[in-house]
Amino acid sequence: MKKILIYILLSITLIACLYFAFIYYVPYSEGTRAGELIKFSNKGVIVKTWEGEISQGISGAQIFSFSVLDKDEEVIQKLQDYQGEYVKLTYKERFGTFIIWGDTKYFVTDVELANSPHFRR
Repeated sequence: MKKILIYILLSITLIACLYFAFIYYVPYSEGTRAGELIKFSNKGVIVKTWEGEISQGISGAQIFSFSVLDKDEEVIQKLQDYQGEYVKLTYKERFGTFIIWGDTKYFVTDVELANSPHFRR
């Protein structure tokens, strides 16, 4: 009986590890989006995560929500500096997320300033 319990616990642990590895290392899609950075904040009660939004339309009707992992400190600093600017985001979309990563499945890996098609600088 003890042996069966150990096998069941090891199986559950192995399945959980494989699920975590799949979610973390296998991206669903990768791409870029551009828009005006309208929101970027560190939010949460128990677990703080970095969350943001860009507006992809002139009326603000098309909002793209994204998360940034805590380890990407350079991206976090750039997003704080570029608040209100037109930016181009490079992101990875994952199959799922965990509470410690963020609210969305879209994780920004790079950010750069872009020229706005709507306004001239």
